[in-house]
Amino acid sequence: MTTVNSRSRRVTGNAGEFAAADFLKRLGYKILERQYRFNHGEIDVVARDGGEIVFVEVKTRRSERFGRAEESVTPKKQELLRRTAEGYVEEKKCLNVPCRFDVVAVQVRNGKAEITHFKNAF
Repeated sequence: MTTVNSRSRRVTGNAGEFAAADFLKRLGYKILERQYRFNHGEIDVVARDGGEIVFVEVKTRRSERFGRAEESVTPKKQELLRRTAEGYVEEKKCLNVPCRFDVVAVQVRNGKAEITHFKNAF
């Protein structure tokens, strides 16, 4: 059974991913996939920026009570993202395409999303 809190977090997370994808589109990125899953990992947004494939981790927060959103992309999370990205590259047969990892932090304040983009974050 889903609790109100986990449902609320999912809604917040999905809204943050939508805002991040819209933000990236306005920067000229082409969104290739959303919520790409491979084994036990998920990449929130896979995009193309010029000649690069960009794997984007989106972190959304309604408060900074537990720290800033980008601080939650720990080395353990980064390793999971790397393994998931390797799966994407193999599955899509794009082994010779340059790739990078970005983080998009979405802070919700007064119903508005404040977005911070960390290009080539790790």
